[in-house]
Amino acid sequence: MLYVVLFFLMFSLYLYVVLGGADYGAGIIELFSSKENQKITKKTIYRVMGPVWEANHIWIIILIVILWIAFPVYYNIMVVHLHIPLTIILLGVTLRGVAFVFRHYDAVIDNSQKLYDGMFMVSSLITPIFLGIVFGALISGKINIVEDISTLTFYEAFIMPWCNLFSILVGLFFAALCAFLSSVLLIGESTGKNARIYVRKSIIATIIVVLLGLVTFGYGYISGNVFVKDFIRSPLALIAVILSGVLLYPLKRMIKKGNTVWSRSLAGIQVFLILLAAIIAHFPDIIITTNSSVSLIEKIAPDSVIKALGISLIIGGAVILPGLFHLLKSFKMIKILEQNNNTPT
Repeated sequence: MLYVVLFFLMFSLYLYVVLGGADYGAGIIELFSSKENQKITKKTIYRVMGPVWEANHIWIIILIVILWIAFPVYYNIMVVHLHIPLTIILLGVTLRGVAFVFRHYDAVIDNSQKLYDGMFMVSSLITPIFLGIVFGALISGKINIVEDISTLTFYEAFIMPWCNLFSILVGLFFAALCAFLSSVLLIGESTGKNARIYVRKSIIATIIVVLLGLVTFGYGYISGNVFVKDFIRSPLALIAVILSGVLLYPLKRMIKKGNTVWSRSLAGIQVFLILLAAIIAHFPDIIITTNSSVSLIEKIAPDSVIKALGISLIIGGAVILPGLFHLLKSFKMIKILEQNNNTPT
């Protein structure tokens, strides 16, 4: 059952990065657009995200619950040493949700709309940055695990693990990846001039992702980061990254042709390869501390708990996944019908 639990853990992580990341990226694209394009993006975001945006948070909830129940040691290290960035993430998700609702459903149209717009865009940028920072902190080698945490200063225990250049670079990389995902998604949701806007955004986002990836790895290698060095030594991780880079060419062609299905599929595959490379490079020692590593599966919950959790995940997956697919398909059909009704005859 451990493999079942691990599968759902990684599956939830992947879906949140792809679906939740695309949602965050939409706000990032809106933030870094002209005022005219911001209005266009705002309408497009509402039409695309409006019906399903809350559903994407189910994946991070499942991820957290699995870590909490099955991998308590790993979970404890995260929530203790990284409680500051995790709190910022929670605030970002909350403020973003509030802003998204009020900027579309507030009955009073006044200057408060500008406040909601700004809150939505800024939180859409800050939240994925700190999500990336949390992962960067886990592999930065800055977490200092001791028997008595009171022997550490506040800075050593709660600031140093995440407030460092490597973790910040990982955070910026993830935010750029979200913008890339969203731009590819929005291309298929637009036509004509609007679609060309997101084509340009996707090209810019791709360049930023590549550059930030190179800078992050370059700095990690120069600074002696254990994860980066092990990553370079891992043939599977390198192959995954190379394949992700090779897919940029067919992705560019599919975007120019306006092939929505293939462009989104290729973008999803690229993200999968990047995540796969990051995980297999140092699995199961995902947490790298100042003097050692912490294995994800070394101190897990008892077998009875893992078995119960695995069965629950299988049953829950059988219920949730078809329902989510039906939800997405239903709103896709509604959108097609609305477009057909708005087409002049």
